[in-house]
Amino acid sequence: MAKLLVLLIAALVLADEVEIPETIDLNNNEVAEEVEKVAESIEEEVEEPEDPLEKALKNLEDAEQHEFQADVARVMDIFIHSLYTHKEIFIRETISNASDALDKLRYLAITDDSVLGDNKNLDIFIEYDKETRTLSFTDTGIGMTKDDLINHLGTIAKSGTTQFVEALASGGDINLIGQFGVGFYSNFLVAEKIIVTSKHNDDDQHIWISKASNTFSVLKDPKGNTLGRGTRISIKLKQDATEFVDEETLRKNIKKYSEFVQYPIYLKVKKEISREEDIPEDEIDEENGKTTRLVKETVWDWERINESKPIWLRDEVEDDEYFNFYKTLSKDPRDPMSYIHFTAEGEVEFKALLYIPSTDAADMFKNLYAATAPVKLYVKRVLITEEFHDLIPRYLSFVRGVVDSDDLPLNVARENLQHTKILKLINKKITRKILQELQEIADEEPEEGETENEYIEFYKELGKHIKLGIIEDTANKQKLCKLVRFYSTHNADQLTSLDDYISRMKDGQDDIYFIAGDDRHKLVQSPLIKKLRAQGYEVLLLDDPIDEYTVNTINEYERMHLQNVGASDWVIPEEDEEFARKKEKALKKHYETLLDWFKGLMKGKVQEVTISRKLHEEPSVITTSGDDGQSANMERISKAQAFGKKENPMNPPGKKTWEVNPAHPMIKKLLSFSYDLPTKGFERDVAVTMYDLALIQSGFILPDSADFYHRVQSFIAKDLGVDPNEEVSEPYVDVEWEEEEEETYESLDKFNLDEDL
Repeated sequence: MAKLLVLLIAALVLADEVEIPETIDLNNNEVAEEVEKVAESIEEEVEEPEDPLEKALKNLEDAEQHEFQADVARVMDIFIHSLYTHKEIFIRETISNASDALDKLRYLAITDDSVLGDNKNLDIFIEYDKETRTLSFTDTGIGMTKDDLINHLGTIAKSGTTQFVEALASGGDINLIGQFGVGFYSNFLVAEKIIVTSKHNDDDQHIWISKASNTFSVLKDPKGNTLGRGTRISIKLKQDATEFVDEETLRKNIKKYSEFVQYPIYLKVKKEISREEDIPEDEIDEENGKTTRLVKETVWDWERINESKPIWLRDEVEDDEYFNFYKTLSKDPRDPMSYIHFTAEGEVEFKALLYIPSTDAADMFKNLYAATAPVKLYVKRVLITEEFHDLIPRYLSFVRGVVDSDDLPLNVARENLQHTKILKLINKKITRKILQELQEIADEEPEEGETENEYIEFYKELGKHIKLGIIEDTANKQKLCKLVRFYSTHNADQLTSLDDYISRMKDGQDDIYFIAGDDRHKLVQSPLIKKLRAQGYEVLLLDDPIDEYTVNTINEYERMHLQNVGASDWVIPEEDEEFARKKEKALKKHYETLLDWFKGLMKGKVQEVTISRKLHEEPSVITTSGDDGQSANMERISKAQAFGKKENPMNPPGKKTWEVNPAHPMIKKLLSFSYDLPTKGFERDVAVTMYDLALIQSGFILPDSADFYHRVQSFIAKDLGVDPNEEVSEPYVDVEWEEEEEETYESLDKFNLDEDL
């Protein structure tokens, strides 16, 4: 009994204003008397050996009979005759209702503490009995009068009930229960019978009973006012719900849904204790002289399941506590890179504890579309849902944490959550905090001896999320642009920011240059950037499939245009632009015949053939229009997709331009071929092969690789002086001579001639 009293006295806390003493003096008459009253009321209700439901049902002849409201009857009928995979939701709902009852009492006690009477405890007790299949929830909250029992448990005075019933009837999500104010009826998922005993300060103790039919009964409790104050819900479980009279099952579900309810939740559990007892005189061993012995026995005791105070409500928390909570929350064994613990005030008030992981978990990018949201939503310390994704933007799904708000009603419907102004404000504040934290980490200097800071290691694994954010989050695009990183020709093995790129730009440079492909080390050698690099310009190397989408979304940063060097409408910067235009015009006139010949050969394949000043050492390249088609990289990605088609009407192939280098010897030679405008023969094959090579060099996929192969093979044959049309035939060999030679070699090997020599 003393141990029970110690546990109960720990619950004598009201509104978080009374501190629990480190030691409890049970000899103090005032304290002992207070605890005894609570213990007696709980013991009397809890430890009745007879099934309390069966005992109450014996008094039904004195009870008033009532019919459920039509909507209640429909809800109950669905619960009783349907199977759901989340039956344990009734535990959350019942504890949540108990917490509400305690909230109401605490609110009244602020202005009138007499409502507490002799029982100042604000607690929730849960117990079970396997033999009778009974599960009970007791709270010391405000309680219900007789009228309350009839009106609150027989009627659903909430909007949205019809939609809720229709959703359930069509196999909807069981988690909707608590969001429509019908949480109590979730007990009928598992209940064969339910008895509610309640005592309100304004009435005597009454009992509400239902056998899961269309009626319920209410009667005055013949045992009197044994509760003192509060409500006790006892559930006679169905045969297929006996897992809920198991200690570990109850413990797991209480911790899952209600671990952070602000009131103590006690579960009655079996414990094995050791105690000393006197040894009977006739059993005393005179040799060892012992007169007492240790004996073990099993007793029932109350164990607190939830934390005394959620970590996010505490003002002082050690790093180890933060890290341990993260590991529990995320199931990630590693420490997080950072955590953000803050209280938001103003238009909306809430507390949040958010974690940024140090590295990528296997499923983090999959969480973009996962059922379970990375940040859990609590309302008044009660878990509302694990499946609401609008607390943070989708691209920040790597963040883990909790948000606890008192501004949201517990019964807010899920379809209204998406449109709730409060939720939008929470999302905005959380997003700003996360991006601010990431920027602070990104701005940190590398540790001594390191070339990269912690943010770069994070970015290498989770950078896709930042890039996706630039595409999706217009409001925060500029902040995300500060966080994005790319490789560049400055150092192909080191990520750089756009700000760092700008700091290295040449005087007079107006554009940020980039090129996209599947391998940054190959991109460094691209013919499209060789001349740029030779002139001292830096080029971003986009080798991640999402990079080009991201850069095209950015378009402009710090008044600098992001320019794709593979675009046909881009002109390489010249010191004397007027002279460059005149020279290009003259070169086009000089190569007019060649350009016309190429256009005729490539009719339908290219939009234009032109002279290019971009090229350094290569004879030609292929570029595309950036406004109305795909680049080489985008075309490759599109075709590589699982359901990619040769031509996608929503994303058409880029309009290709064949740009030729007027300074290259091969182009000069081809000019001499073009005067006769041949459409067949060696000259034509050389020109077409030149185009195919330009496609390959520019990152495009050859449209007809077989034709390309035969042309190249023909060139090699001619270069070797072999007639390409000569028949393939095996050469004559002397088979018998070869067999004789082989036998000779074998006989010589037996003598180990090499060793003798």
